[in-house]
Amino acid sequence: MRRTEISRRDMLRAGGAAALAVPVTGFLGGCTFTQPGSGQPTGSTLDRLKQQGYARIAIANEPPYTQINPDGSVTGAEPDVVAAVLKRMGVPRIEGIVTPYESMIPGLNASRWDIIAAGLFMKQSRCSQIRYSEPEIVSTESFAVPAGNPKKLTGIAAVKADPALKIAVLPGGFEDGALKTAGVPASQVVNIPDGRSGIEAVQAGRADAFFLPTLSLNALKTEGIEITGAITDVQQTGSGAGFRQADADLVAAYDEQLKALKATPEFDQILGRWGFSGDAARSVTREQLCAVPG
Repeated sequence: MRRTEISRRDMLRAGGAAALAVPVTGFLGGCTFTQPGSGQPTGSTLDRLKQQGYARIAIANEPPYTQINPDGSVTGAEPDVVAAVLKRMGVPRIEGIVTPYESMIPGLNASRWDIIAAGLFMKQSRCSQIRYSEPEIVSTESFAVPAGNPKKLTGIAAVKADPALKIAVLPGGFEDGALKTAGVPASQVVNIPDGRSGIEAVQAGRADAFFLPTLSLNALKTEGIEITGAITDVQQTGSGAGFRQADADLVAAYDEQLKALKATPEFDQILGRWGFSGDAARSVTREQLCAVPG
């Protein structure tokens, strides 16, 4: 499957955060464009999703977590898992809405979408604002650096020890929060809008490294850029689907069907397609990942 990079800025500029409606069956069916809704939903969200036959999900277009295909359809590790679970719940379609990470929780709580399905890693601050499902994907973190890793970057401690180092991150992403939690000054952080811009920042010397999940960086790997091994001084990261605090019944129903999916080969096949381990997702709990500082 060919990967396509679409700038979040371009998507927002061209379509006003256009939503991409994708049939769940097969995940890669034809799409139609809609605008994300606004206003507060009435009644049970679970009932509404079943009645309308689709759920709006926030995505980021960051492979392998989320991806927009050349035909405009939405896929990626988390949307594919969410689609499979929702199908079991009687909700046959998803609509993906591209949005920056820092806007996902505010947009969810403002009812602009029903679920966050973007690999938005669990941590204390996020778990206090929304309800997560049990873990769906677990991953590691790395740096993208110039070939040969001239600054010998292996972890966050090395960044904090050298005030001259500049690290590129996606604002509002887990990595941004990890640097803040570790006490890395804002003067060392270079905010970039998307994955390709992070690689370009390293290539141009505007940043010494780009901090992102290992698999995301592998998908962006370019000549002259090296991906470090997994960083050891950042806690284990993982995500589940994100829901509004008020949607406890929806989360309970979702977790029930997610548990059933995890017991089947289909779960491993979905994650394996994107380079993730089903066993890794089964090895941790929501409570463990929500205990991550930040």
